[in-house]
Amino acid sequence: KMQPSGRHYVVVRPLFSEDSFAEQHERINRTRKTLRKLCLYCLHCSCDTNRAKNAARSLLPIIGWIKNYNIKEWLLGDIVSGISTGLVAVLQGLAFSLLASLPPGYGLYTAFFPAIIYFFLGTSRHLSVGAFPILSLMVGAVVTRLVPDGGPPANITGFEGLSMEQQRVLVASSVTFVMGAFQLIMGMLQVGFIVMYLSETLVSGFTTAAAVHILVSQLRFVLGLDFPGVNGPLAIVYVTLYDFFSEYIKHLEINDRFKSKLPVPIPIEVIVTVIACGVSYAFNFEKRFNVVVVGEMVDGYESPIAPNLEVIKESAVEAFPMAIVGFAVAFSVAKVYSVKHDYTIDGNQELLAFGVSNMFGASFRSFAASTALSRTAIQESTGGKTQIAGVLSAMMVLIVIVAVGFLLEPLPRSVLGALVIVNLKGMLMQFRELPFLWKNDRTDFVTWVVTFVASLFLGLDLGLAVGLGAELFTVVCRTQFPRCSLLANITGTDIYRDRKDYNSIYEPEGVKIFKIPSPIFFANIDFFRDKLVQAVGFSPLKVLKKRNKALRKIRKMLGLEVRQPSTDTSEDNNSMEGLDQPIDFSGIPIQVNWNTELPANISVPPVNIHSLVLDFSAVSFLDISALKGLKATLKEFLRIEVDVYIVSCDVYIMEKLHQCSFFDDEIKTSIFYPTLHDAMLHILEKHPDHGELEKVFTVICKLSRL
Repeated sequence: KMQPSGRHYVVVRPLFSEDSFAEQHERINRTRKTLRKLCLYCLHCSCDTNRAKNAARSLLPIIGWIKNYNIKEWLLGDIVSGISTGLVAVLQGLAFSLLASLPPGYGLYTAFFPAIIYFFLGTSRHLSVGAFPILSLMVGAVVTRLVPDGGPPANITGFEGLSMEQQRVLVASSVTFVMGAFQLIMGMLQVGFIVMYLSETLVSGFTTAAAVHILVSQLRFVLGLDFPGVNGPLAIVYVTLYDFFSEYIKHLEINDRFKSKLPVPIPIEVIVTVIACGVSYAFNFEKRFNVVVVGEMVDGYESPIAPNLEVIKESAVEAFPMAIVGFAVAFSVAKVYSVKHDYTIDGNQELLAFGVSNMFGASFRSFAASTALSRTAIQESTGGKTQIAGVLSAMMVLIVIVAVGFLLEPLPRSVLGALVIVNLKGMLMQFRELPFLWKNDRTDFVTWVVTFVASLFLGLDLGLAVGLGAELFTVVCRTQFPRCSLLANITGTDIYRDRKDYNSIYEPEGVKIFKIPSPIFFANIDFFRDKLVQAVGFSPLKVLKKRNKALRKIRKMLGLEVRQPSTDTSEDNNSMEGLDQPIDFSGIPIQVNWNTELPANISVPPVNIHSLVLDFSAVSFLDISALKGLKATLKEFLRIEVDVYIVSCDVYIMEKLHQCSFFDDEIKTSIFYPTLHDAMLHILEKHPDHGELEKVFTVICKLSRL
């Protein structure tokens, strides 16, 4: 026989109910801050030096970490990281501009302006701020809706006299501005917690669908589907580019295969871009084969522009999910690296940082900024320690914008499309999560599939809303239909578990222990009552009505006056009114035992329990509807002489019960016990059982009370 662990613990204490525990242990009465007190505190608070410093550190996190910057240990890593990340940021900025349906050069603005602002306002030390493919695609959807390729633009004031390119830039900057405004407002309202409603499963399904959208949108650049009049020689060029693209993917795997042996990742993107630019320039792909290239790059910066109010009105609905997605992705990535490097980030400050960054960048013609997972990984893996690396990355972009941008003009857009597609690898590989979800959590599997399908066919903005709705629906279902259970004592212990899961259990005769592992509220109170009735094997309300009806018949048989409920209207003896009231035995000269044989014309359902224990250890809150339903249920059991005990009830629920006048002449505070074992000891003292199992259990109970 296997022996239990040699370690034991013995607790010697009295048997407590909640009342006796409160008598012996004084509780500290804590005062809670009301909204009125909070407002008065804010109105009367004075501004001193310390508060001003704390406010400055909160709004400008750079003040906190820059003074502790370790030049000897961190500077070299930040320089190497900044240069490496900057090169990738340039290429991704050019590539992701295609997703936004903008000329490639505007992606460089997105890699510069938001990064500069985030340097001062952001709390993450490793986030690489710039273009993000999913946001770029969402911006592109708005751009092509208002300024389509093959038709006239929308009737918007401010488009007059502008070229198609200028109109698209105006739309992109305007939608980015309103997106940043949403993020700024959410940050000011301190609602950074909103990202918690986007589960990893939902984000995975959403980003996978977005990756498919991006993949399809980039195939036309990679395969040249937009170019008419393709002849033999041009076809050869496309085959060459396709092979080149294939080799690119293969060589990209070098970083994954030899990650442990490489001191820093090999900049495959940079190498491929340099080769592609050289080949395209040498063979004059643009003129000889009609290959679409990056084209003329803007030399320097263009003048700032103001957002268009009509565009904002047209795109506000689409800008809100963009604000959520941009923040959610950036915060998730930042959280991973903050845990890895042991520092804290502030979700609300991140919202403020991205809000200001996007609004400022939009004024200089950049489009929506967040972070790209691959770019942030490079910044961290190449030795980046702080946002100094982010600033140096932005400086690399600045050099390209003002000095060497012309070198990228012969770069084929098919290579940029290939760069975009290769960066989708991580998101597309999320399909591998499906078998795991199917085996381990069907609910999360449904959330993933619904989000993916909705985002794929309805668009990313509606898809995100549908996915969020599906996710919240699963939460409601899990709380509305929880897995209730009957508990039993594990023999030889004071531990109680689901009676279906163990063989060696003890269940005292006439006792049922019922547990509901969720809050009880208006949506599941009826489910709670139904499951409770199913667990005990009878409906207490039906039993109560049957007993009251039987008592009327007994009174009639004995020639006694049949008591009627106090109502305004007269009722006959067969009335059903009052049958749910407490049973009144007054005036009856005999003792009625409901579980023995009754007269032939009287039938009452048997009740085979004398005690019901409700385990509330997992009940986190009760609302008013649940309180009313619970009170009615308890009274039904008490009126048919079944003792009810509630155990492990949260102290704040107890306070709410007192506030809502839950207790009365029938339901008393004495039915509450701090632990399940306390209640069971009380029941066994009140209803002793002399069976062999009871003797063993009684010995354990006595030992625990020594």
